[in-house]
Amino acid sequence: MFIAQAFKVQHDFWRYLLGSLLVAIAAIIGQFLLVGVIMFKTIKDGGNLMEIEETDMYSILDSNLFLLLVLLSFVFAFVGLWIAVKTLHKQKMVSIATTRKTLDWKRIMFSFVFWGIISSGLVLIDYFYLSPENYVLNFEPQRFIILAIIAVALIPIQTSLEEYVFRGYLMQGFGMLAKNRWFPLLMTSLIFGGLHIANPEVGKLGYIIMVYYIGTGLFLGIMTLMDDGIELALGFHAANNLFTALLVTTDWTVFQTHSILKDIAEPQIDFIDMVFPVFIMFPIILFIFSKVYKWTDWKEKLFGKIQEPPTEDYKIISD
Repeated sequence: MFIAQAFKVQHDFWRYLLGSLLVAIAAIIGQFLLVGVIMFKTIKDGGNLMEIEETDMYSILDSNLFLLLVLLSFVFAFVGLWIAVKTLHKQKMVSIATTRKTLDWKRIMFSFVFWGIISSGLVLIDYFYLSPENYVLNFEPQRFIILAIIAVALIPIQTSLEEYVFRGYLMQGFGMLAKNRWFPLLMTSLIFGGLHIANPEVGKLGYIIMVYYIGTGLFLGIMTLMDDGIELALGFHAANNLFTALLVTTDWTVFQTHSILKDIAEPQIDFIDMVFPVFIMFPIILFIFSKVYKWTDWKEKLFGKIQEPPTEDYKIISD
C-alpha cells in the first residue's frame, strides 16, 4: 500500500537517482556557512587553513554553534527533497510519508514519548546504578538552555529528513524498481547504515558498530512497511537523537553537546552491546507496536510483491 502509492506519480527510477543527487547538493550548499565560519574563526585566531582537516572542529567552534551550523544543512536538504518530489515526480510530500491523508501526529507522539522514556531511562539507570563511574556531571545552565533551543528546533528536522529520504522517498523508489518489498527494505537499510561510516564512532569502536546502524535501518523500515507510513519511525528517530543530545555526550561521537552528563568511559563495544538493541530490544518494540496498531500479514507486507493498481483506480500525472 505505502510503496504502491508511487504508481500514481512519475516513478521512473532515474528520477529517484536525480532527486537523491538534488538532496545531496542541497545539503552540501547548506554546509557552506559552517565551512565559512570555521575558516573565518581559524584565520582570526591566526591558524592555518591547510590544517583545518586535522583539527578537531569542536576546538574551533563552541559545540552549540557547531551543532546549529551542522543541523542547518538538513534544512537545505529538506528543501532539496521538496523540490525533487514536486518537480521530478509531481507528487505531494505527504504521499512519500504515509498512506493516510495527513500525517498521524498521534502515532508520531506515541513513538516519540515511548522511546524517549525508555532511552532516557536506560541512561539514567546506568548513571545511578550500573556504571556511575563512567559519567561526570556536565550541566552548565546557560549553555544547556541554548543547546535545548537548538536541539528542539532543529534535531527533529534532521531526523525527519532522514526518514523522509530513506523510509519514504527511496523506499518507494527501490520498490518501483524491484516491484517487491524486501529489496527496498534491505537497500535503504544498507545505504542508511553506510552513510554513518564516516561518523567518529566507527573510528573509535570499529566496523562492528555498522551492525547497529544497519539494524536500526531495518527496524525503522519494518516499522514503516507494517504501519504503511513513516510516522512511528519519525517519532522514534527524533526521540533517539534529541534525548541523546540533551542527556549525555562524549568526546568521540558525532554529536558533542553541552548535555547534562558526559560519558568518560573508554570507547568499547562488545557482542552483547550489538545483540541487545538490534536482536532483542528492537524486536520487542516491534511486537509492542504491532499490538497497539494491530499489524497483520507480516509476510506479505515485508516480502510480498508490489502490484500495480488497476488503471481505473489511479491516473499517472503526465509531464
